[in-house]
Amino acid sequence: MANPFQFMQEVRTEANKVTWPTRRETMITTGMVLLMVVVASAFFVAVDQALHFIVSLFLRLGH
Repeated sequence: MANPFQFMQEVRTEANKVTWPTRRETMITTGMVLLMVVVASAFFVAVDQALHFIVSLFLRLGH
């Protein structure tokens, strides 16, 4: 087992190899995520409303 000092040096070396996104890339990715959240929300609201309408229609037929 390696000593803690050597372990921390290896962690720092590996962390330096990471390619971090630029500010622009982060903003674009964040925008895409927010857009997909809005699209998914609109889809699920539409499906919910359609199912609500269909179920209500069937329940009114029973009366």
